[in-house]
Amino acid sequence: MEPTEPFLINAAAVAVWMLLLWLVSLPLRDVSIVDIAWGLGFVLVAWLTFAISGPVTSRSLALAICATLWGVRLSGYLAWRNLGHPEDFRYQSMRKRYGSRFSLISLFIVFGLQGVVMWIVSLPLQTGQTTGQADDFGATAVIGIGVWAAGLLFESIGDFQLARFKADPMNEGQVMDRGLWRYTRHPNYFGDFLVWWGLYLVSFGDGGMWWSVIGPVVMSICLMKISGVTLLEKSLKKRRSGYDEYIERTSAFFPRPPKRSA
Repeated sequence: MEPTEPFLINAAAVAVWMLLLWLVSLPLRDVSIVDIAWGLGFVLVAWLTFAISGPVTSRSLALAICATLWGVRLSGYLAWRNLGHPEDFRYQSMRKRYGSRFSLISLFIVFGLQGVVMWIVSLPLQTGQTTGQADDFGATAVIGIGVWAAGLLFESIGDFQLARFKADPMNEGQVMDRGLWRYTRHPNYFGDFLVWWGLYLVSFGDGGMWWSVIGPVVMSICLMKISGVTLLEKSLKKRRSGYDEYIERTSAFFPRPPKRSA
């Protein structure tokens, strides 16, 4: 197999995955399903690369398993949280803006765009499983597993704490500033950040492709500057009483002890 073939095959698989999701979203009139399917898309890429990239190595198996644990947990959590609820407010806003054209436009600006981002972010999963890699699992990969595990634990605990907080009617409209949320306003996003930098470290080895760093870099930018912290907080400032004070004392992304009130 040519060196570029796995990347092209994965690009085609992601395109088909997103096209199918778009077709499902049309009768539902709900493009929020793209969020639920986001993690499973990486699982698809991980195992497809595993299947087409030659002999099994400890590195390729670790990458596929780690991606699966992360992706299935994320998709399962979002399905539990979102199914049965109205379309996400971000997509509702887009639907109002484009009117009757949104059904077609969403194929490109929602599903197509997320498909491109998915393929780029998953580059460490793809490069780390190429046949050029030796079956070694050195210190860098071990550190990567540790970073990945810390990220998975961080976002899982953060999601659990937030879900439990929201389940209490007394907390309606209030700011979640307990547990991990005391140290960062977005522990789930920080956990994702660690997961993808961890997978990048795991992907290294003899013949490792350093340029796949673009994957975790793009994920980090999305989490901190585009679809994560920046976009979500525009809404939270309006919907949560005391959120401005929460911003003043709590780190936006990287955990640190909260500032003391003046």
